[in-house]
Amino acid sequence: MWIWAMIPIVFALTGTVGFWAVFGMAVSNGSVNLTQEFPYISTCGSYTPQSCVFAQILNLGSLLVVWITLMRFQQIKDSGQHSRTNTASLVLGLICSLGTSFVGNFQQTVLMGAHLFGAFLAFFVGVAYFWVQVYLTYTVKPCHGGRWIFPVRIVLCSTCTGLIIIMSVLHNLGFRTQAALCEWGAAMAFFLLFGLFFVEFRHMDCQSYHALRKRATTPVSRELS
Repeated sequence: MWIWAMIPIVFALTGTVGFWAVFGMAVSNGSVNLTQEFPYISTCGSYTPQSCVFAQILNLGSLLVVWITLMRFQQIKDSGQHSRTNTASLVLGLICSLGTSFVGNFQQTVLMGAHLFGAFLAFFVGVAYFWVQVYLTYTVKPCHGGRWIFPVRIVLCSTCTGLIIIMSVLHNLGFRTQAALCEWGAAMAFFLLFGLFFVEFRHMDCQSYHALRKRATTPVSRELS
């Protein structure tokens, strides 16, 4: 059912367009100065009015990450190949979603500690989630996305991992412009990785969750003699 495949596509497009829209707003109103340095994503979203847009984009993104993570977990479970690795992927995805929400709601100019903690969860835990997905893509048979999805996911995960590591090193060395460019590249790679789930989700017929009501236990009456 193509409606499920549209969810990761909507997330990837909303995030990509939204981030660059925030960047454009920050440049146009002078919140950042490109002649001094290329700004980090969070720097662009730290000042009004684009901070409101930035927070809304990440809150929506956090919700969609939860939805996508649950759908992927259930898809693998319903294929009859559920494992602890699949459960671990669910936990990592939910933690990544929490970090995304932290980044959006705690801007670096307001509460830097919470913002950096959220960025760590979003980037580092997020890339761990996708490496688990690489493993699941290889082990789950049949592969819902076809043979080509495995090498593409490896390339994107490797690119994202490399950019995050280089970004951290360059930031600590004081090369802020180069680190910011790596951050933008890593964010775009993340959106592509989430968008790739459309390949697996188009094979879904339906998606539903049920809450089972606990059966009432009838007490056994004992006859007193």
